[in-house]
Amino acid sequence: MNEEMKFNYQHKLEQLKEYFGFDFVGLALVQPAENQFSLKWEYSVGNISNRYKKVTLQSGKGVAGTVFKTGKAMLVQEVEELYGKSDLFTYPIVVAENIKSFGAIPLYKYNRVKGVLLVGYREEKRMTCEEFERLNIEIGPRFGPFYNKEMVKH
Repeated sequence: MNEEMKFNYQHKLEQLKEYFGFDFVGLALVQPAENQFSLKWEYSVGNISNRYKKVTLQSGKGVAGTVFKTGKAMLVQEVEELYGKSDLFTYPIVVAENIKSFGAIPLYKYNRVKGVLLVGYREEKRMTCEEFERLNIEIGPRFGPFYNKEMVKH
């Protein structure tokens, strides 16, 4: 059994939700190349519906697609203030789960983004810089078969 199969993502997401008190925790994974590097929300905890399962994103689209494309973490303390109500449709997970404040972290494997971890709240300004930093420390350098920072090549 490979390392990815052994790691229980659902359990880890449940632990993160409980430890931090997040309203929503989701994990989007990169789909095989024949799907043109799309991302799909595979796991979640605290979801208010199963609509997240239908969300598939291309590189650069939505929260997961943006984090995938840039390889950089994203912290949004006030969704509507940053994106405005009219642009929210381009962030389907935010709309589907009524997320108002969130952080998203790229997860790497073999120096490529292979997943995106999204944690959020359903009220504005709940995700702070300090809490986002604590999350990075809590998940540590590894999240199952992934690591949360791009490895530096020497």
